[in-house]
Amino acid sequence: MVFESIPRTVRIILLGEPGVGKTSLILSLVTEEFAENVPPKAEEITIPADVTPEQVPTNIIDVCLAEQTLEQVAEEVEKAHVICLVFSVDRQETLNKIASYWLPFVRDNCPEDYRKPVILVGNKIDLIDYSIIDNIWDIAEEYPEVDTCIACSAKTLTKVSEMFYNAQKAVLHPIHPIYSIEEQELTERCKKALTRIFKICDIDGDGLLDDYEITVFQKKCFDTPLQLQVLDEVKSVIAQNIAGGIENECITMKGFIFLHCLFIQRGRNETTWTVLRKFGYDESLELSHSYLYANIKVPIGCTSELSYKGQQFLTQIFEKYDKDRDGMLNPTELKNVFSYCPRIPWHNLRYTVPTNDKGYVTLQGWMCRWTLMTLLDLQSTSAYLAYLGYNFIENDTQKSAIHITRDKKVDIAKKQSSRNVYQCHIIGPRSCGKTSICRSFLGIAHKKIKPHSQERGDGGSPESGSCINTVLVYGQEKYLVLREVPIARVSDPLQPHEVNCDVACLVYDVTASRSFEYIARIYIKYFAESHIPVLIVGTKGDHMITRQEYILQPEVFCNKYQLLAPQSFNIKENKHDVFVKLATMAAFPHLKHFASFAGDNSSWWKAGIGVAAATIAGLMLIKLLNFKSR
Repeated sequence: MVFESIPRTVRIILLGEPGVGKTSLILSLVTEEFAENVPPKAEEITIPADVTPEQVPTNIIDVCLAEQTLEQVAEEVEKAHVICLVFSVDRQETLNKIASYWLPFVRDNCPEDYRKPVILVGNKIDLIDYSIIDNIWDIAEEYPEVDTCIACSAKTLTKVSEMFYNAQKAVLHPIHPIYSIEEQELTERCKKALTRIFKICDIDGDGLLDDYEITVFQKKCFDTPLQLQVLDEVKSVIAQNIAGGIENECITMKGFIFLHCLFIQRGRNETTWTVLRKFGYDESLELSHSYLYANIKVPIGCTSELSYKGQQFLTQIFEKYDKDRDGMLNPTELKNVFSYCPRIPWHNLRYTVPTNDKGYVTLQGWMCRWTLMTLLDLQSTSAYLAYLGYNFIENDTQKSAIHITRDKKVDIAKKQSSRNVYQCHIIGPRSCGKTSICRSFLGIAHKKIKPHSQERGDGGSPESGSCINTVLVYGQEKYLVLREVPIARVSDPLQPHEVNCDVACLVYDVTASRSFEYIARIYIKYFAESHIPVLIVGTKGDHMITRQEYILQPEVFCNKYQLLAPQSFNIKENKHDVFVKLATMAAFPHLKHFASFAGDNSSWWKAGIGVAAATIAGLMLIKLLNFKSR
């Protein structure tokens, strides 16, 4: 069944046989007194938002078969959000007509995949002294769209306002998405949603909601603290009605779900819906698009990183699910983290971020992976932060978890990058050792490197072919992302997204005589006139160096273009200084010709002081903002 989104105005229509009191009910609600002389049809009534319990404007439409055609009535049914079918309790034929005519009529004029809620209204109870509920129940069971039944009296004003409130509530807090009347229990979708909510509110991850966690939940959902006496009464009700609902004076998942079932059975749908909507659910019990995807724009020339607040939240998530406190997430723990998400967003972490020998992700690797996703797939980061409860725990949107860097042009003008995440493209001919460099960056031993056909992680994802680790730049921790650019032939053109990066690493094989020509042509064609720093790396440095069949040898080429001398790289030695150089070059993008910079120790010292000063200023600003927000 499809459920419509919450309307900004609730439209209620009253249907039924002539003389059952439809118009009297409307007039009694508006005037708060019974009118002896009633017109055949009341004009459309609009109830302002400020006088309704749900603070939503409400339109009430009367129907008169003497003045309207069935086609006009059908049009009103189509436009309505909820239908009140009125019958007179002292006239059995009017109740019979509800089942035989009006309910089929309503169903015929509603879309096939959406049945509008129906309220059965028995008017004129002042004329009888017995209950009518038993007579209505059979009808309600046959037509699931019947939300509730109510007995009232327009003459004595008995439950007239309640009738319209129930009609409004049937639209704003519909029962069918969350509760099965036939089975007398919550729907599976509702249970799934409440399970996610429970896990988010279980701050310490022990599978129980203690008094503190319940208080936080209550305050954030309903903007009011829960009195200790009330909390004790709630626990008592759970303990008396369901086994295993309370453990160690705390509420279990079983107890939490039962409590919401009890709310709905007692007609308090709004309580459960308030909780569901606080956690982002729409009327179909799906997380809404606006809840999952924060409106975060990344201008051209800028990038996206995790803010301090985002890093703090993700660190807490890691610690919550690291049950054995060994500083890493094993496959079971990682699966538990994303148990209430559509899927685990990453695979083959070992070839993307730092892990232990078994491939378990460490805290460093965990933060690296989130940093990579934030840089390359911000939409996914936004969604998974929402799944994990960032909006609730931090009481803010995902925007506060993201930092948008300034334009790179400003970095160049300021002679220093303000970014904490640098992108490095690894470019070179096939089999030159690009993958070896990436694996070495992650600390994977040479003997464990698998064939190239198995190297891709999240095939087809924006992060495919990338790896990330941390690097110290003058004592400050930065993230460096290495991305292999797979080009088969030197004649193959590089796309703009393959060229655009913070620093480029052009790789050649010192044992292959035509290897350097490839990257020399790449440099001249794409990087010689750009602002992108370039480092040339010769792999297999532990082998015999072969003379390159190119007009200039690598050292002469680098000297001519004012580049650092070619860096020798040997996978067996796992030299980390290459990655430090790459990150440092990215940190100072104005120094495209790095050779002169490399030879001036005072320049390195000044740059180091600049990095440190910028970092300290940033930390002070973060602390100041956090202090002001308290």
